[in-house]
Amino acid sequence: MTENNHETTRTALVTGANKGIGYEIAAGLARLGFRVGVGARDQGRRDEAVARLQAEGLDAFGVALDVTDDESVAAAAAQLEAEGRLDVLVNNAAIAGGEPQEPTRVTGAQVLEVVDTNVVGVVRVTNALLPLLRQSPSPRIVNVSSSVGSLTLQTAQADPVGPLSAVYSPTKSYLNAITIQYAKELADTNVLVNAGCPGYVATDLNGHRGFRTAEQGAAVFLELATLPDDGRSGTFRNEDGPLPW
Repeated sequence: MTENNHETTRTALVTGANKGIGYEIAAGLARLGFRVGVGARDQGRRDEAVARLQAEGLDAFGVALDVTDDESVAAAAAQLEAEGRLDVLVNNAAIAGGEPQEPTRVTGAQVLEVVDTNVVGVVRVTNALLPLLRQSPSPRIVNVSSSVGSLTLQTAQADPVGPLSAVYSPTKSYLNAITIQYAKELADTNVLVNAGCPGYVATDLNGHRGFRTAEQGAAVFLELATLPDDGRSGTFRNEDGPLPW
């Protein structure tokens, strides 16, 4: 593992980073010189991901983190504070919600479970870590969204919106809305808050039906995590440019 001064090395936390897009975001940030916290619930998968990164010579450490649990989030925040700093938070952890996804068939409990992870989890983690992020000279908050959350594209019945999805897609619309609100509140600070779309990536979330690799999907989030200090906040984009909300 690369030896760095933790007080001067930029540090990032990626939630849900033990596999898929989250892992590739963590790996990409580490290759850019960040010390990266691998946030994940499952200890075995978390340890394995950290070991893979360290085997590549990257600076990574595990963070036990269940974004649906207040105590877990508080403990993760305490760990990051003990690490000395936090410059980038990537809110990647998400679940699809299973079947059915037709609005006439979903249950309230099913909807609430997905909202708790995909939206409330982002709020929990962001609010817990914002005091530490504010101490960074260039803090960045990056939310992993999706084009299926675009109300504009959904209304237009555009190709990128995917299949009928009354649980997962609306949580990404909600996440986009939350992103805007954070950007508005933090507009007079140096905290930049943005959302990105990885494209249709082959992941466990979609049964590996996607045609893009996780590494390709991670690219836009690396860009948003390393925006210059005069970069924009409150945007939603993919690697090709802005997307409609």
